[in-house]
Amino acid sequence: MGESRPALAVHGHFYQPPREDPWTGEVPPEPGAAPYHDFNEKITAECYRPLAERCLFERISFNVGPTLIGWLARHDPETYRRILEADRVNVARGVGNAIAQSAHHTILPLARRRDKVTQVYWGIQSFQHRFGRHPRGMWLPEMAVDLATLEVLAEAGLTFTILSSEQVRGPLPRGAGPYRVRLEANAYFTVFVRDRDLSNQVSFAMPSLGPADRWAAEALRGRTALTLLATDGETFGHHHREGIDFLDRLLRPPAGAYEVVTLTEYLRAHPPVEEVEILQNTAWSCAHGLARWSTGCACTPGDPRWKAILRAAMDLLAEEIDAAYLDLAHGWIRDPWRLRDEYIHVVLGAMEAPALLREFADRPLPSDVERRLLLALQAQVHRQRMFASCGWFFEDLDGLEPRLVLRQAARAIELIEQATGVDLATGYRRALALARSGRTGKTGAQIFDEIWAARPRPG
Repeated sequence: MGESRPALAVHGHFYQPPREDPWTGEVPPEPGAAPYHDFNEKITAECYRPLAERCLFERISFNVGPTLIGWLARHDPETYRRILEADRVNVARGVGNAIAQSAHHTILPLARRRDKVTQVYWGIQSFQHRFGRHPRGMWLPEMAVDLATLEVLAEAGLTFTILSSEQVRGPLPRGAGPYRVRLEANAYFTVFVRDRDLSNQVSFAMPSLGPADRWAAEALRGRTALTLLATDGETFGHHHREGIDFLDRLLRPPAGAYEVVTLTEYLRAHPPVEEVEILQNTAWSCAHGLARWSTGCACTPGDPRWKAILRAAMDLLAEEIDAAYLDLAHGWIRDPWRLRDEYIHVVLGAMEAPALLREFADRPLPSDVERRLLLALQAQVHRQRMFASCGWFFEDLDGLEPRLVLRQAARAIELIEQATGVDLATGYRRALALARSGRTGKTGAQIFDEIWAARPRPG
């Protein structure tokens, strides 16, 4: 790739939360998605399928969240196959263009270190299961970053991530980079830096930009370094109906105007030299640090106090679930946290749960102990899913997304009760009681009660 014309990389972040009912494994009807059954179906029809059919995944850098690609594998295998093939075509050319994503779109700087490790490890194993290779890079949910998170990525054998220009300090002489970020012990991690202004134009002002190739040629005129446009993949076809055609034309530049590259391809030819400093505890979608997913902020209208209450309730519940799991594992399991990490192979269908349990058992497990440990491990999956970022992203507690994470919490509570006889529901409900919806007036406890009462009962 030459230096005589500007280089442009486009990265699409494709993701949907775990919409499945945690009891049935099926996505319930979502009325807002009509005439489709649910938003996964709707967005697949508008975005994922047409992008795949027109081979556009092949020409961009992209990540597909594990919960989304798992759904596609079950419900739209042809689109799933085309996405995997897009990466294989690039592998055959020299380097794959897909990167991984941590497992459940948890805001990683807000997570305990061992949860960071689990989320990253599960994301890597999910990627390997789908794409058949180790990823070079990983997308951070909401681009939320701190040095501890980058340390975990580096320890997991990852090479780079993507941040936004407002998340770094220092000159950017190489445009999007790549750049080095200093970690502890004189180690470094690589970051690409997206152009916030141009990316936001694509995300929010697409209809007014005109033909994509002409817009890009004008925007890149005079640039000599890499420019990175990074945005939600759903921008193309779902958020903007004209987005499929826009992206197709963007990736077909006029002769000599600019060169389209992928991040992995560019990194192989341009190793990082310059160093930048990250602004810790920042994200691409909140100007108030990480407040959108913790204490609440002005990014969403209304009274945001419910967000801090929901966060505290989830943190307390996670501690109680972990304590119950460790108590069950004591005297039977060596390294229970490593066992939790390896449980991803069971989730992916690559291994039977009893066989995995036996690998970590210090001695033969009585059948009742095995049964209860397996229930506790299932609870750990839902305990991870209950921190999906969408639960806090929007303005009201009584919405689809907070209910998604409350459903996951309810299922984890039920599994722990089945495994140990311990009731975590009463304390969790009490912790949610002060959170209130500004739209319906319901408290978090009342919403939880609705979910709890509607859950399937044995027999």
